[in-house]
Amino acid sequence: MSEDTPSNNAPDAPISDVAQMPIRMHGQYIKDLSFEVPNAPDVFRDIRTTQPEIEVNIDTAVRNLQGNTFEVTLTIHVDADVAKKKCFILELAYSAFVELAPDLPDEHKAPILLIEIPRQLFPFVRQLVSAMTGQSGFPPMMLDMIDFAAVYRQRYGEGQPPMPDPAPAVH
Repeated sequence: MSEDTPSNNAPDAPISDVAQMPIRMHGQYIKDLSFEVPNAPDVFRDIRTTQPEIEVNIDTAVRNLQGNTFEVTLTIHVDADVAKKKCFILELAYSAFVELAPDLPDEHKAPILLIEIPRQLFPFVRQLVSAMTGQSGFPPMMLDMIDFAAVYRQRYGEGQPPMPDPAPAVH
């Protein structure tokens, strides 16, 4: 025998009963991209015999657009040198336009914007860096994974970073 008891997981449950997601990603985009090989073609000969020295710097920035909407930007700068010559310079600013739930507690906003959003953007940044280096005549560069929570703790400790005030768009 079967019982006709209503299920709490009914597919026709009202949408208002579904918990609102704390983050809504409206879009992500390349904000700025530059790739230079200032010593071509000589560096292609040098890179055959000498391992390049590569320095990678990564930063995150948050800009409050209005209310609970933010632009989060993950910036990467890569300098590669070989045989005391600049091999290549890669600069990438990759951004997301996000909206946080209005009922999200203030103490959760900074970690979401400076840990979770960069964590979600990183695979796209990693792929772009690999594609740019690989399609520019160099071996594809695969960035190591980043623990954005550890970066956050190192930068801010147990304190909260100041949240940016709404700012006009910069052109």
